Amino acid sequence: MIEAIWVVVGQSFGGFTATLVADRLPVDALVFVTAMIPALGERSSDWFANTGCSEAVAVQAQRDGGQTGSDDPLVVFYNGVPRALAEEALSKGRSQSETPGQVACPLDEWPDVPTKFVLCTDDHFFPPDFMRRVVSERLGITPDEIAAGHCVALGHPRELAAMLVGYAAAHGPG
Repeated sequence: MIEAIWVVVGQSFGGFTATLVADRLPVDALVFVTAMIPALGERSSDWFANTGCSEAVAVQAQRDGGQTGSDDPLVVFYNGVPRALAEEALSKGRSQSETPGQVACPLDEWPDVPTKFVLCTDDHFFPPDFMRRVVSERLGITPDEIAAGHCVALGHPRELAAMLVGYAAAHGPG
């Protein structure tokens, strides 16, 4: 009989949700994919200021000619994604409630579960140097890296899937 392996994956803003899931359910691993890592008691609306994200975006934008932090979602979010797929994804967009940004991370302690971070080296939303620092400060680990943009699941699905399968194999039962 094959035993199930439960890996919670949170991408971008989903890092706040994935942390809560990993705290409340029995999971084998927690994986952040170019994600916001919450501090205990932190609201996601405060995360950008608390981590220095805006400053890091400005510095990286100077280096890359304004790609990082661009107002064009095809540049900032969907770089590395085939254009037709990026346009399809954009067509499915919807507004998001402001409520999640106003609720503080309710945890008293970090979930007791092996945690990994996938850093996207071509990310134009969360600059790689910035994310390396945040991952080190907030998780105390070195991220695994993949040459991809912010929407890695659309741009490099096989590579991301291989990493996730590897994490599951490493952290699953047995």
